[in-house]
Amino acid sequence: MNSVSNEQFLSRQANDPSFENIWQELQWRGLVQVSTDDARLEQALAGDPINYYCGFDPTAASLHLGHLVQLLVLRRLQLAGHYPIALVGGATGLIGDPRQTSERSLNTRDTVDGWVTSLREQIEHYLSFEGANGATMVNNLDWTGGLSALDFLRDIGKHYRVGTMIGKEIVASRLESDEGISYTEFSYQVLQGMDFMELYRRHNVTLQTGGSDQWGNLTSGTELVRKVEGEHVHAFGTPLITNADGTKFGKSEGNAIWLNADMCSPYTFYQFWVNTADADVIDRLKVFTFLTREDIADYEQKVADEPFRREAQRRLAWEVTSLVHGEDQTQRVIDASAALFGRGELETIDAPTLEAAGTELPTAQPDALSDEFTIVDMLVATGLEKSKSSARRTVNDGGAYLNNTKIEDPEQSFSTADALHSKYFVVRRGRRNLGFISLDVAKS
Repeated sequence: MNSVSNEQFLSRQANDPSFENIWQELQWRGLVQVSTDDARLEQALAGDPINYYCGFDPTAASLHLGHLVQLLVLRRLQLAGHYPIALVGGATGLIGDPRQTSERSLNTRDTVDGWVTSLREQIEHYLSFEGANGATMVNNLDWTGGLSALDFLRDIGKHYRVGTMIGKEIVASRLESDEGISYTEFSYQVLQGMDFMELYRRHNVTLQTGGSDQWGNLTSGTELVRKVEGEHVHAFGTPLITNADGTKFGKSEGNAIWLNADMCSPYTFYQFWVNTADADVIDRLKVFTFLTREDIADYEQKVADEPFRREAQRRLAWEVTSLVHGEDQTQRVIDASAALFGRGELETIDAPTLEAAGTELPTAQPDALSDEFTIVDMLVATGLEKSKSSARRTVNDGGAYLNNTKIEDPEQSFSTADALHSKYFVVRRGRRNLGFISLDVAKS
């Protein structure tokens, strides 16, 4: 975090005291779709602290919004006094869980090792590793890497029945596809089941959480512990979050919304949340923030009474962007958004934030500009005007701005010396039509 330590930031978080127990709050927030036993889980979570875990496979260099749901579940349970264990799958990441469509490409060991390190660093941001119930981080490669194939088949594989395994929804759908499923991905559920058993033995873990699409893998673990150890352990799955219109949540133009700032800029991240539809924003506040149900009820009323103010969306964007990128960075993003539309000084916006904001705007095409250019050239290059004649009319009518300064002479020339950070121009037509020029791109 920028302004305060991570522990100080985490100390501000709290569960809603209006609920009798954490299970009831999780259900109200819409975070429980399926479980091994609702009544026994509620009893367990309302009693003495238990050890629980969630696994994160390193199949990319960053976690995404789907993982954020699980991280916040881990954190809410930790705030209720329970002991979280975050598992990064250095072993299962080498295999990859089966996808609905096709076989995964296997990544090299070096690549997966690098992603393990990256994911561990990200996870540390969301949990407290201090105090009486500080979190623990584990890697399943520690108990899988030295296991021989014979020992795996004899000690673990003998407890699995092929008929049950092929009955799992994801496996069944892949078997019916043209591509089928490899033995490698077919075995993934056995590896994940072994994780639960090992964590039960090593850390007395009695609960696993995950997405409902992983339910077959989650119950693989509960069944293995029951067969081998004779103990009843728990699992619950969170729903897959979709938008009210049925589209997949967390996708922006086909790309995942990553938690890593290098893969999804804080500006883009903030804009994703502030653009949440009215029909979705209350559910998002429940899942992704620590606001109480009283606070959320107030925003629900505001959405109903004055949706045009978008107060719920702005609060959502502030809360989640601050959670992921810190309050200082979130404020810089807000300041940049205001400055783009003339409500602040563009000169105060740092280059990475300004460039990230510019990628969201119409941009000049390569070779569209020479070494010196006019506002007319820039209006046309960014597509804000279709022709130079119409661009000149806009300038003469007082509607053309460059870096928030009104330009009144259509023939005035500009160059690198006039650019923000020596390479950026923000072009504006009227009050709200923006274009962006990066000289590095425009002259490439």
